[in-house]
Amino acid sequence: MMDTYFTLKAEAEGQYKEKGSKFLSFAYPVKNEEEVKQILNEVKKKYFDARHHCYAYAFGKNRDFYRMNDDGEPSSTAGKPIYGQILSKNITNVLIVVVRYFGGTKLGVSGLIQAYRQAAADCLNNAQIIEKIIENDFEICFNYKEINLIMKLLKDNKIASRNYNIDTTCFLTVTVRESLQEDFLNKIKAVSNVKITPLNL
Repeated sequence: MMDTYFTLKAEAEGQYKEKGSKFLSFAYPVKNEEEVKQILNEVKKKYFDARHHCYAYAFGKNRDFYRMNDDGEPSSTAGKPIYGQILSKNITNVLIVVVRYFGGTKLGVSGLIQAYRQAAADCLNNAQIIEKIIENDFEICFNYKEINLIMKLLKDNKIASRNYNIDTTCFLTVTVRESLQEDFLNKIKAVSNVKITPLNL
């Protein structure tokens, strides 16, 4: 089971110039739409005098959720070529924004597609791409008398725990790699009086 994905380690910048128009590109690692909205607001505020602020982003291991925006450019001439660069680098959890300052000469449909593609490619070429492991958090609730068995299971499966609450009824939080999740949870469920609650699924 594949439980890794590629994304950006940090923000990166690039640019492309064509017939007087300047395209500034910015790539960001992001986790959700709230982060996307915040970054877009900051970019539009900083580059308020630009003609267009076009972008594309994707989330999920297989880019299950994605969006493209031409921001006033002809349909599919900006957002789509930007998203194409996300696909070409096989990355996700990423936002790319390309800011255009119009130089007075129209580039035409093919020229715009080329310009936005090249601008997006430039910032990604300047970015460091890293591989990340998909992990999920669970809260485990169990009777105190089962604590030794639970702790042995954690140790045998090399799974760290945190947020302890040890009492008659005990609670703790674990982070489990996705490919190991089913096997580990089945072992935990085999213990008497255990309740498992997913925290980020």
